[in-house]
Amino acid sequence: MATSIQLVFDTADPDRQAHFWAEALGYQLQPPPDGFDGWESFLRSEGIPEERWNEASAITDPDGKGPRIFFQKVPEGKTAKNRLHLDINASGGRGVALADRKPRVDAEVKRLRSLGATDERGAIEKDGEYWVRMNDPEGNEFCVQ
Repeated sequence: MATSIQLVFDTADPDRQAHFWAEALGYQLQPPPDGFDGWESFLRSEGIPEERWNEASAITDPDGKGPRIFFQKVPEGKTAKNRLHLDINASGGRGVALADRKPRVDAEVKRLRSLGATDERGAIEKDGEYWVRMNDPEGNEFCVQ
């Protein structure tokens, strides 16, 4: 049996990153604990000062298939290339003709740009594959393929 995992992003702004990645992946912000109508009421009930409310955030797959993604505030900024990155599979995979995959990738890139991602490296086509290397709003690398 496989072990479940959680992906963790170190970030300057957990709320912003959670909203970006929820939109990018079709995830949802993690709902507050039972009995609370929102995170503010939960945090208030726990006595957490308002200036600490953006220390963490999380998103979940509404279908329960993908891992939970957790965003934790850290004091230092991103300084190097990611050693791990996410690939967003928007093309339909190798079973779909390359001529059909490319417009799907390009449409997803356009959508992600509208959410705050950047793609200064542009598209890459190699060995029958097509992808675009992008950055999320805090500069974390990811690919759309």
